[in-house]
Amino acid sequence: MSDRHISQHFETLAIHAGNTADPLTGAVVPPIYQVSTYKQDGVGGLRGGYEYSRSANPTRTALEENLAALEGGRRGLAFASGLAAEDCLLRTLLSPGDHVVIPNDAYGGTFRLFAKVVARWGVEWSVADTSDPAAVRAALTPKTKVVWVETPSNPLLGITDIAAVAQIARDAGARLVVDNTFATPYLQQPLALGADVVVHSLTKYMGGHSDVVGGALITSDADLGEELTFHQNAMGAVAGPFDAWLVLRGTKTLSVRMDRHSENAVKVADMLTRHARVTSVLYPGLPEHPGHEAAAKQMKSFGGMVSFRVEGGEEAAVEVCNRAKVFTLGESLGGVESLIEHPGRMTHASAAGSALEVPADLVRLSVGIENADDLLEDLQQALG
Repeated sequence: MSDRHISQHFETLAIHAGNTADPLTGAVVPPIYQVSTYKQDGVGGLRGGYEYSRSANPTRTALEENLAALEGGRRGLAFASGLAAEDCLLRTLLSPGDHVVIPNDAYGGTFRLFAKVVARWGVEWSVADTSDPAAVRAALTPKTKVVWVETPSNPLLGITDIAAVAQIARDAGARLVVDNTFATPYLQQPLALGADVVVHSLTKYMGGHSDVVGGALITSDADLGEELTFHQNAMGAVAGPFDAWLVLRGTKTLSVRMDRHSENAVKVADMLTRHARVTSVLYPGLPEHPGHEAAAKQMKSFGGMVSFRVEGGEEAAVEVCNRAKVFTLGESLGGVESLIEHPGRMTHASAAGSALEVPADLVRLSVGIENADDLLEDLQQALG
């Protein structure tokens, strides 16, 4: 039984939703049900609805209830990775011949899924600047079934007005999907703004400790939730019980971590705007960011991701990445430790030569929760 309505306050939901004390021992943390199958009380006599852990597992159920509560949705589903969640969603919503509008700035793996996998299935896609509602409207066709949005986007930190694009999609009979990985439900809740489905890479801020890979879908549409549940079971790329347990542990501290990530990121962005070697800083918390007003309207704060461009081109950007010491050179994001990477050669290499190709002089930071002075000093020495 879900207890996700124990409170309307995010911090309380994060700790208690789905986290029912173990009825056998009273343990306050849900057990890791490392089990594949379940004893039935006679043929078809399932205990709590559990028969096989691909279909459902109590630890995964706890996480899925927690995710639904945090996003304000009715159904949450946990997957083996963010891309597994995206694949399940697309194969649930789309058929050959359908059309999708995708953003001109998005995670490289998402672009690869559309360009190299979904397209071979006969699904068409086109690119639009989703920060411009008029551009989204212009990209729609009579075959459009899905409008896909990342906000803030990866890696250019673009902002989409979720409510405005949700209305455009609704008027066209399409569903709006919002990748909420960068913001997390603590900072932004797309379902309340009109989105149909929220996507997460749980690997990132939701897990928060760079020790788990996972993905999620959350929706307020009960019928769509049932369809997604069917496909989740039919396709089978579910979150394992230990991975689910790790993410469930992570969501409990999401609010305090995101506050610190955001606080540190503001200091980093401010320093970078004043550095002579930095030609551009991409952070929605800066008043000069073109999406600042929209971000301030729909986000609690502006998150822990900062990107910037450096003078000297690609080699200079790579040099900055290699010189960093406190910032760890690595892919992924959202952990307590700060990370630095070169998107063009790393996370977004799959978008090279496409409309989603990223600038060669771009550096992306995942600002962690270390002491801010240490982070600023490290970036200053890396920039030289």
